[in-house]
Amino acid sequence: MSEKILLEQNASPIQKRHMGLKATRALSNTAIYALLIAISIIWLVPFVCILLQSFRVESTWQVGYVIPQKWGFDNYVNLFQTDFPRWYTNTFIAALVTAVLQTVIVLCMSYTLSRFRFKMRKPLMQFMLILGMFPGMLTMIILYRVLKDLGMTQANAVPGLILVYIASSGMGYYVSKGFFDTIPKSLDEAARVDGATRFQVLKKIILPLSKPIVIYTILTAFMGPWGDYVFAQYISFGTSSGMNVAVGLYRWLNKDQIANCYTMFCAGGVLVAIPVTVLFMCLQKYYVEGVTGGAVKG
Repeated sequence: MSEKILLEQNASPIQKRHMGLKATRALSNTAIYALLIAISIIWLVPFVCILLQSFRVESTWQVGYVIPQKWGFDNYVNLFQTDFPRWYTNTFIAALVTAVLQTVIVLCMSYTLSRFRFKMRKPLMQFMLILGMFPGMLTMIILYRVLKDLGMTQANAVPGLILVYIASSGMGYYVSKGFFDTIPKSLDEAARVDGATRFQVLKKIILPLSKPIVIYTILTAFMGPWGDYVFAQYISFGTSSGMNVAVGLYRWLNKDQIANCYTMFCAGGVLVAIPVTVLFMCLQKYYVEGVTGGAVKG
């Protein structure tokens, strides 16, 4: 300890300043990590509580304690004796189809706006940007009327939801276009000189170099339908066969059913969270690269 004090006393001004900066950096990093840990704990507490309650089998209603007195898988077993599998399937179909179609539309739109120069290109981009600022709830009434006329409400709500989810997909070009702008156009020109078509350039050159943004687009397209409640409730009301998992589970929280379905609701919430959690854990590297890469140029 004394040797350390002697070294500090004999240090030059530059060394002292360097040690001061190092100490300040260590202190700030400690404070930041402590804050992040506290935020993480606060954020995880509700999920931990839901997970623990899903294994509680001594009662099915809400209780004043978190750790179950009796553990078991009864809630998960009983869950599959309800309409939950149908709700889960509806949600998975809507999310999967939307992810595929929306990704194709977004990537094609982004590639077109990034690589082509045509009349009214900038006004079109500005128009879509301004149009996207209006909340989607403004169109809910007219969308419901259109879907009802097409027979895509209540029991047939899943096709209606898919149609609405992908209808304005092209307007979400911002991040993908920014990523495509970072890829040199000389690669496109070289491929075109060799006789490649525009589609071949996109498929064989641009997309292999754009793996992060493709995965980012797929994840965001999948997440929207997977967690949607407002619009799904609006067009699938009153018919259990057409509900998605968010609407179906929320029905169990009303005053008539919560006493018998609360622990099953917690079990359903755990099963809903598993696919998204696994996807993000496996693909978080590409997700971050897609966001940061697409934010470089606009």
